[in-house]
Amino acid sequence: MNGNVSKRYRVASTATRPHTMAPMPDVRELARNETSLAAAALLELRPALGSAEALAARADAQRDAGYRLAASFEAGDESAAGVAGFRVGENLAWGRHLYVDDLVTRPDRRGRGHARALLRWLAGEAERCRCAQLHLDSGVGPERQAAHRIYFAHGLRISAHHFSRDI
Repeated sequence: MNGNVSKRYRVASTATRPHTMAPMPDVRELARNETSLAAAALLELRPALGSAEALAARADAQRDAGYRLAASFEAGDESAAGVAGFRVGENLAWGRHLYVDDLVTRPDRRGRGHARALLRWLAGEAERCRCAQLHLDSGVGPERQAAHRIYFAHGLRISAHHFSRDI
């Protein structure tokens, strides 16, 4: 995708969600010049990056290696309520796949369908990119239970242990 063009896909019809009667969030891919719209949400997940400016610069530097951003917006809000950072790749283990690096909803916007809308958009993008699989890693602990419920509800399963060590 050209870094200066946004792709827009509605993740649902213009119908409302039955349990809240609120409109479905609008999800679209952010162009390179729109990274700052994702900063507030991404800082919730990556506070060690310090500032919105530092985070946007780091995300944009990763775009050259295929990093992309999709964002979920509420009507009238310029800043993204939820964000997914992802990339399409290919390897021997998974074949062509979409890997989600970052998935977060701002705390004051949680429970409004943003993570669900982003996961639907990501699955659709994986199909559009002819990926065989969608992957993400998630931290463990009781504070992650709500996120894990959403992942399971969207057909993701625990398929491996991820090992790491600091160097």
